Amino acid sequence: MLSGEHFVAEGLISQEDLELAIQKHKELGGAEPVARVLVSMGLVSERDRVRCLGKVWGIPFVEIAEVAPQQEALEVITPQVAKRFKCVPIERRVDKLMVAMVNPLDIFVIDELRLTTGLEIEAMIAIEEDLLAALANHYKVDINVNDALAGVMKDFDGDVEITHDREDELSEAELREMGEDAPIIRLANLIVSQAIADKASDIHMEPMKDGMRVRYRVDGVLLDGMKLPRKVVAPLTSRMKIMSEMDIAEKRAPQDNRISAVIGGKEFDFRVSTLPCVFGEKIVMRVLDKGGINVGLSKLGFLPHNMKIIEDLSSRSYGIILVCGPTGSGKSTTLYSILNKLNTGMNNIITIEDPVEYELAGINQCGVNVKAGMTFAAGLRAMMRQDPDVIMVGEMRDKETATIGMEAALTGHLVLSTLHTNDAPSATTRLADMEVEPFLISSAVIGVLAQRLVRQICSHCKESYTTQRESLLRYGFPLPDEIGADTGGEITLFKGRGCDHCKGSGYKGRTGIHELLMMSDEIRDEILKRGPAHLIRNLAVQTGMKTLQMDAVSKILMGVTSVDEVLRVLYA
Repeated sequence: MLSGEHFVAEGLISQEDLELAIQKHKELGGAEPVARVLVSMGLVSERDRVRCLGKVWGIPFVEIAEVAPQQEALEVITPQVAKRFKCVPIERRVDKLMVAMVNPLDIFVIDELRLTTGLEIEAMIAIEEDLLAALANHYKVDINVNDALAGVMKDFDGDVEITHDREDELSEAELREMGEDAPIIRLANLIVSQAIADKASDIHMEPMKDGMRVRYRVDGVLLDGMKLPRKVVAPLTSRMKIMSEMDIAEKRAPQDNRISAVIGGKEFDFRVSTLPCVFGEKIVMRVLDKGGINVGLSKLGFLPHNMKIIEDLSSRSYGIILVCGPTGSGKSTTLYSILNKLNTGMNNIITIEDPVEYELAGINQCGVNVKAGMTFAAGLRAMMRQDPDVIMVGEMRDKETATIGMEAALTGHLVLSTLHTNDAPSATTRLADMEVEPFLISSAVIGVLAQRLVRQICSHCKESYTTQRESLLRYGFPLPDEIGADTGGEITLFKGRGCDHCKGSGYKGRTGIHELLMMSDEIRDEILKRGPAHLIRNLAVQTGMKTLQMDAVSKILMGVTSVDEVLRVLYA
């Protein structure tokens, strides 16, 4: 059994940290083991938890993200078996097979693998998230996009050429027939499959004078995908509309709808939107992996200072926590992570969202339906009659919703919501601009989190370099005085060289940078006086708030992200 003392013995935490985790473990009613509580508090990484677990069990730990399994070993276990048992074969040694597993003590799985392969199985323990990524990587259908695209294009009738002028003349029956041709279906499937393989969040299909450009948004940046000839624009547009049950004859008005599909054994939702442009309809598909949301506060990049505050705020029994930032800054993921932490089974959690993007077990989730009269405000009123403990409102859009949310917070409920502001101090002035009474804001709001997402430097090609302190100060970075003081102003930073793992970009994955404002008496007084955001900011910094810029600098110096990436996201 892995206990907190093992982490103390390894030098990963102090005795005081362990006592804090044990207290939290008791508060949760013992539902979560102390080791997992330490991970959720950000005191121990998941990697260290799994490594220590292996040490206690006497089973070797494998860093599966860093090893390349032998092809001979991969061929011994079929993809179906590997995915069913969540295991990846690493190496074959004559009559023995080394296998990475999430639960290497599962004798039933080991026996099944022994019978299936005819080999002795030596189990190794690995991090579940890395193991699932390795499964997707090593057991996927290998798509060579260019070869697959060439194969699809061969099946098109070379004599048929549909010009931009002729597209308007096509009847609904012709468009439907073209959209249901086998080559077009394969092309549409190829575009979607490539997006999922690249872990893209959006697919952009943009008609141009001489064809169509397909681009994918990966880690927040649009990357070129395929370039398609003009003759496929009308059939492909029709195919996408058929899949999303849109009116294929309507080309002059924007449309939107959803597609649900199971791809590679996983459930995905696609939010599809069309926009009439000069050379045809532009299509954007938002990709939502229903089972793949990265919930868990410890996975969102909080530094220990902010992690402690967000843990404290989310353990309050009443008040409003606001999460701010532009579209695509990870606000929903943060809210889901807080809900996941609060979802102990001992409280009633209800959400109202537009739309419900991810499904969380044990939480009551409602979707906005304006036509049926289910607005944020109406839904929030109805939720108040459902005996809730925790309420999540997708967005504070208007005075009515915000006021009801404030009143809910003051009557003994914890309310979570989002607001579109650039930083945390601006949230209170934004609510005042929405005509919410200042006394409600000052009484109900307990904390405001502003955040952005930055790309992380690829761990496979990360390299260090030195630069002068002045080069960062020139950009306006708030560098602490001690940085570079002992080295004549020289500091060490990091960047990604570019490799196969990150497709030459130097970045792999994203993390958050945060600004967390906690309410104080001085800030409440300023809100009551309708004080401007810059005065509230000064008061917050004086009471310990780390600004977005300060948090970004910490992550640059730690080698998590780069100067260029922070400049792109934060100083644009």
